Amino acid sequence: MKLTGKTVVLGITGGIAAYKACELCSRLRKAGAETYVIMTKNACQFVAPLSFETLSNHPVVTDTFARPETWEVEHVALAKKADIFVIAPATANIMAKMACGIADDMLSTTVLATKAPVLIAPAMNTGMWDNAATQANAETLKRRGVHFVGPEGGYLACGDTGAGRMSEPEAIFDAICSMLCPVQDMAGLNVLVTAGPTREALDPVRYITNHSSGKMGYAVAEAARKRGANVTLLSGPVQLNAPEGVQVVDVTSTQDLYDRMMEYCEKQHIIIQAAAPADFTPLSFAEEKIKKDDDGNITFIMKQTQDVAQAVGKRKLPGQVLIGFAAETEKVNEHAKKKLAKKNLDMIVANDVTMPGAGFNVDTNIVTFITEDGMEDMPQLSKADVAEKLLDRALKLYRK
Repeated sequence: MKLTGKTVVLGITGGIAAYKACELCSRLRKAGAETYVIMTKNACQFVAPLSFETLSNHPVVTDTFARPETWEVEHVALAKKADIFVIAPATANIMAKMACGIADDMLSTTVLATKAPVLIAPAMNTGMWDNAATQANAETLKRRGVHFVGPEGGYLACGDTGAGRMSEPEAIFDAICSMLCPVQDMAGLNVLVTAGPTREALDPVRYITNHSSGKMGYAVAEAARKRGANVTLLSGPVQLNAPEGVQVVDVTSTQDLYDRMMEYCEKQHIIIQAAAPADFTPLSFAEEKIKKDDDGNITFIMKQTQDVAQAVGKRKLPGQVLIGFAAETEKVNEHAKKKLAKKNLDMIVANDVTMPGAGFNVDTNIVTFITEDGMEDMPQLSKADVAEKLLDRALKLYRK
């Protein structure tokens, strides 16, 4: 079976969506996963523990101080057993506890102790999901590596319509399978990804840069590595941890990026340019720190930098796939289409960086995939999800 040999710890919190967790537990068991269930006291008000004991074929844990079936510290034992820790439904309350490191019941204690990947499926009233505190907690958890599936929009049990409905068991199950058994459809391919900003030095202490955080490029590099690719990441100055198993080559200026691209580009099957290199650089570099003038004003003369994507496009090899990004503030698709042709790209990913939830320094993005054959608009997604969809399309182009 698909998950034979894997251990899933399934946490269930107090919400009407708890009944859907019965189907999720059943799917996990049928797929061969050893499934252990932890229920909060409030979850037991919606579904009886006996249901999950029958479905999982294991005792359900509900009480931190209950005498265990075997002599072991149970929350530590389950934390260690887990190949993945799933909480579905995940209420605003458990998200807040996780974000703050609170451990006051069996579920919050165990998830705090685990080193396994954590996946949560939020479920709550729309107002609760949209609340600034919940959104801040979600951002905190994402930064720490917690994976999310949903919530979805639609009609809620309370009668409201909007975001907050827990994803269906099938979608949660698919997310679990993707995390435990990632598809290796890029095995043997060399993939080069660029990410982050560049810095153009004015003097020994000052430089010109932009707001790029590198999150999109890093998400693409990590997703490609998980799918089996040999990944080289050309990274500008960012505050991100290097993805495991990825060759990271640090660059600072646009000229650095150009030089490294010329060095590496001919060895790649797929090149994805998510970096935000500067279009202009100072005409000259001041060897000493520039001092203020008496009139308080200063003028810098700039020159255009190397167009890295265009240079790579001119050297494009047969069968090679080139993908670029177009971060725009107006006439987004129009500008992106021009870049697609000018830079000899197979696809360009366009986004309006002025839109909430898109662009720089956030964990989500709203993009349009543009090729010669047409455009495909995406809803707001996590950058990790955008990366997966981008790679799906890159592979399709490569195998064309």
